[in-house]
Amino acid sequence: MRRRRLSPKQDAELDITSFMNLMIVLVPVLLLSLVFSQVRILNLQLPVQAETENAETDEEPKILELLITKDRFELNYPAGILLKRFDIDAQGYDFAALSVYLQDLKFTFQQQSIEKNDILLLLDASVNYQTIVTAMDTVRSYKAVVAANLVDAELFPIISLGDAPEDTPQIDDTKQAAPRQKGQGARQ
Repeated sequence: MRRRRLSPKQDAELDITSFMNLMIVLVPVLLLSLVFSQVRILNLQLPVQAETENAETDEEPKILELLITKDRFELNYPAGILLKRFDIDAQGYDFAALSVYLQDLKFTFQQQSIEKNDILLLLDASVNYQTIVTAMDTVRSYKAVVAANLVDAELFPIISLGDAPEDTPQIDDTKQAAPRQKGQGARQ
């Protein structure tokens, strides 16, 4: 028997030019359609109980407060004294009016040489997260035009968060509370 020798076969060259052309077009398109997420971090402060400079003079610190409830904003300065109330309307919270009022307030503080950069946001439990974030952005800065450029001008960048004070509890109509007698305390 005679053996046949196979001649060595040459490997065929792969033609990848069409694949490379596809990649050259596809990669930029995918990169352009990619959504880059922006992560922003905002440093928050704990509410200030007393400042060291005011502790020596026995004055309470004057705190600018923004109370946020489900139906209004209340701006207080000093703490507990109402400056302005912004009620909710059909469009929602009026962040634009709040920003304009805070700009005027900041200008007034500067005229009176009051250095105020902090604000305390008092939040009701029913306020949603997006409202809190928008309020923090509103009180921190505003858009201003300086030398034909749009910049973020500073309002109150040092933000503290706290719980809103409890309102007087409302009596449910189905459960009538017994009226308290004069001189009757919490204990019976």
